[in-house]
Amino acid sequence: MRLVVDTSILISALLKDSMTREILLLSTVEFLIPEYAFEEFEKHKNTISKRSGLKNEEIDLLMALLMENITIVPFLKLKPYMDKAYKIMGEIDHCDVPFIALALAVENDGIWSNDRHFEDLKDIKVWKTPDVLKYVKTRK
Repeated sequence: MRLVVDTSILISALLKDSMTREILLLSTVEFLIPEYAFEEFEKHKNTISKRSGLKNEEIDLLMALLMENITIVPFLKLKPYMDKAYKIMGEIDHCDVPFIALALAVENDGIWSNDRHFEDLKDIKVWKTPDVLKYVKTRK
């Protein structure tokens, strides 16, 4: 299975030792993320540090571990899909447009996000953390 990972999932995994982190670290699922997500991550790094109690160096180390199971997809691969993605998500949350573009650009089984505004997508399957956990447990 291949899933596009929303930044909120990645940030959740950085904030605390959780099922989300475990899934990202140990799963056999192939995870994809647009390179844009790192800009978003850098913007929130100090907040992540304060909320998690981790130093920036510890966050960087944890991020490196998480990224071992995540494929970064360059913007050039998404670019042809950005206009369509903007029509789908741009009015709702322009920050999520690259994730929609990624879901349109490569073969995948959907987007993993707990954000409510993804719930109304029609042509892209949205996976919540309990859904991903259930899938992973059935594949052990």
